[in-house]
Parts: sequence; structure tokens; C-alpha cells
Amino acid sequence: MIRNVVMMKMKPGYDTSLLDTLVARLYTLNCPGTLSYTAALDAGLRPGNWTLAVVADFIDVDSYRGYDEDPKHNQIRAELAPMIDEVARVQFVL
Repeated sequence: MIRNVVMMKMKPGYDTSLLDTLVARLYTLNCPGTLSYTAALDAGLRPGNWTLAVVADFIDVDSYRGYDEDPKHNQIRAELAPMIDEVARVQFVL
């Protein structure tokens, strides 16, 4: 199994309404081999946290690559990109 973890820190003044919409659209993705998918905004419990996290589990590397290359996923990424100040990603085997 492959776990994908992505954290995004948004630029000051980002469009919160658009971000909410894009996070909701992430949940509409239907990529084969996806075992679980969570995308959520930070709860604001500590200062300095990142804005958004995505954690997704995939059956195997091919399933992850299918998600990574999915046209709908990449459209959402393109819409998020102008709002992102920093992004951190990691994929690992469980």
C-alpha cells in the first residue's frame, strides 16, 4: 500500500471560499485503486500550522500514479497553485 501525504500553506489573503470549493471537489475524484482519501483544512489549534492536508492511501504504485496523473486531479491542482505559498509531499509504503 502507498500512502500519499501532502500539506499546503496558503499565501496571505487566499480566497477561503475558493479553497473550500476545491477541497470539496477533491472528494469527487474517483481514481481506481484508492483505498481512503482525506482532505481537510487545519483546525487552527496551534499557530503556524499548514493550511490544508491531504492523506490518501492507494493499493499500489500504479494506483498512486493514476491519481497523480488524473486530469480532474490536475485541474484542481492548477486552480490551487496560485494560492499556495509552500507545499510538502511524501509518499511511502505501508
